[in-house]
Amino acid sequence: MSTVKRLRAETSVVVVIDIQDKLLAKIPSAPALLRNTGFVLDVAALLEVPARATEQYPKGLGPTAPEIALRLPANLPAKTAFSCCGAGTFLEELEMLRRPDVVLVGMETHVCVAQTALDLLRAGLHVFLPVDALGARYDLDHSTALRRLEQAGAVPTTVAAVAFEWLTDATHPQFKAVSELVKRRVEG
Repeated sequence: MSTVKRLRAETSVVVVIDIQDKLLAKIPSAPALLRNTGFVLDVAALLEVPARATEQYPKGLGPTAPEIALRLPANLPAKTAFSCCGAGTFLEELEMLRRPDVVLVGMETHVCVAQTALDLLRAGLHVFLPVDALGARYDLDHSTALRRLEQAGAVPTTVAAVAFEWLTDATHPQFKAVSELVKRRVEG
């Protein structure tokens, strides 16, 4: 029997994987991926959950999409390895945060997201996959990767579920602010 793991804001970190314009143009769910990634990053900022990100070969694929980049720290690590853990000291920096719950968003689900998730699981971290903030060019690659990662121990979820799990209770001081973000996401 596996241990049930619940997200908490104080033990979480968000990792944004390769949301770059040249890749986004090929992702059918790009508008939803951008909206949902922006939402989870906005909630993370309200609840003081740190965010990290990488860019896959930015020289060829360009920078992170502007609407996502403005929500992230400057100077994102560039990588040529598909796993974020292959980007210099990425894994060590993540481990130094002492936040074992990693919420992965980005693309492509079956390549960079999958390889990052597998490496993080191997490192003993808990991986959560908000499926509405992940994307791939082809649905078969996306859905197959999600099934494989769930079997490997990653937890599928949604950005709204992440937000409310971080809040825990409607009496949380940021509940109204997060509720406003939820309303804007649905209307947007």
